[in-house]
Amino acid sequence: MRLDDLVQYLNGYLRITEVGDDALALNGLQVENSGEVQSLAVAVDACQAVIDQAAQRGADLLVVHHGLFWSGLEPLVGRHYRRVAALVRHGIALYSAHIPLDRHPEVGNNAVLARKLGIEVRGWFGDYHGSPIGIWGELDLPRDGLAAQLEGILGCTSRLIAGGPERVRRVGIITGAAGSMLKDASEAGLDSFITGEGQHWTYFDAEELGVNAYYAGHYATETLGVKALAEHIAERFRLPWSFIDHPTGL
Repeated sequence: MRLDDLVQYLNGYLRITEVGDDALALNGLQVENSGEVQSLAVAVDACQAVIDQAAQRGADLLVVHHGLFWSGLEPLVGRHYRRVAALVRHGIALYSAHIPLDRHPEVGNNAVLARKLGIEVRGWFGDYHGSPIGIWGELDLPRDGLAAQLEGILGCTSRLIAGGPERVRRVGIITGAAGSMLKDASEAGLDSFITGEGQHWTYFDAEELGVNAYYAGHYATETLGVKALAEHIAERFRLPWSFIDHPTGL
């Protein structure tokens, strides 16, 4: 299919221009190709190892959660040049969706994880660049049981900071590095909060705010959205796809 047609669809489906994000994210098409897409690869990060794997698999479109340009404007030298050169040399277009994918109500990282955990979603919380970023809902589990479910779903080792009640009932999710939003979870009346990672001082936030904090890995919590998006694209446009797994353990 035409790259332009798929990009236009993704921009609308993910609300690329409407969802607030860091200006350096540069959501949307970051590198184009000759204009055709026959094979799709998805991954969390547009790092060199992932780009090389996409080339080996013969993909002509790579969709990622974390794109190329987080450092802002920089010369095309060193590893920045090597990434872009590899994409161009192998005819791979690159499309990136950061917060628009995190908070998408169907294929977003937060929504997919909530469904897999059996959380009955009730609403949103936590402001990020003018948009609510977190999803919250109801669950009835021992807090250790929720940790075990997370590890089973994500294939990770989760860290529980047991600041809240032993029985989990109101749970919020913001995947990635959202430990600093524990206060937002508390203000939303949640007793438990799931994210990927947090700073050292967030341990005391969890203790003193009375919230169970689950740190299940930045990478692990953000594998879900790109896979769900790929399944959606494959179903709609009949494109073969594969997930490139390059875990950081962080």
